[in-house]
Order: sequence, then structure tokens, then C-alpha cells
Amino acid sequence: MSTTHPRQTFNHVAISVPAALLDAAGRASLLDFYGEVFGWTEMPTLTEDRRRLVLRAHSNEQFVFLEAGPEPMRCPTGDHFGLSVRTPAELDAILERARAYRERDPRVSIDDKQIEDYRVLQLHSFYVGYRLPLKIEVQCYAWAEGVGPQTLPSA
Repeated sequence: MSTTHPRQTFNHVAISVPAALLDAAGRASLLDFYGEVFGWTEMPTLTEDRRRLVLRAHSNEQFVFLEAGPEPMRCPTGDHFGLSVRTPAELDAILERARAYRERDPRVSIDDKQIEDYRVLQLHSFYVGYRLPLKIEVQCYAWAEGVGPQTLPSA
């Protein structure tokens, strides 16, 4: 029996951080980096000094929710969330902006670009982190002719 599910889209990530990161200077540094590298902006009606910052990721329905917590999130270095871009050129542009920012601020960490070849898919990706416990993996799926994100693998 097959069940049809409605299309689902991930819409946000919530991360607890130290209150000091959400003071005026901390918010300014986060907004500067994530704005310059990813084009994200502040949702100012949700900002509360030392309590909350919401980074709008190109839509009011896609965002990164940062909230001060008594026990801020701590993660192993490999923990991350993923962002998908449409083309390898878009991925490369984000990577170059992150590298340029790292020249000014050594707190930027970058795991350089890799291309994994799965025959039906070439997965382009890199990781970047800045002042948050989770890194971001930026990915581009370059599908082979006749294959795409809705294609089911054969048994």
C-alpha cells in the first residue's frame, strides 16, 4: 500500500547560544558574516538584546533561530545543517565570499570544496562555520541526464 504525503520543506534551524553572543556587538558580527556570505538578514521584530536573533534566509519561512540558553548548544566539529544551491557556480561564489571574510576574521572555519561522484550525481560541497556551534554544509547536486531529485533508485 502506498501513502502519498504532502510535500515537506525544512523551514528553520534553532540553536541555543550564550547570551553574550546576542548582545549588540555579537549580533552585529553575526549579521555581517551571514549577510555578506549568504545574503541573510535580520528579522528585527524578533530581536531581543542578549536573548534572540532570527536570521532570515531569503524568505520569512526559512530562517535560523538563535536563542540564548542557560546551557548553550555544544557540538562535535562534524555537526552541521545543510543548504542546497542550484549550480556549482553559486556554491563557488559562496565559498569565495567565505574565504574573503576569513582573511579579515580568523574565526571563520572552512572545510574546502569536495566533489563526490556517485555516477548519477556529482555532489559538490564545502563546510563553513562562524561563531555558532553548528557548521553549514553548502551543497549542489549535479544530476546526470535523465535523473533528478524525485528519481527513485532501482533495486
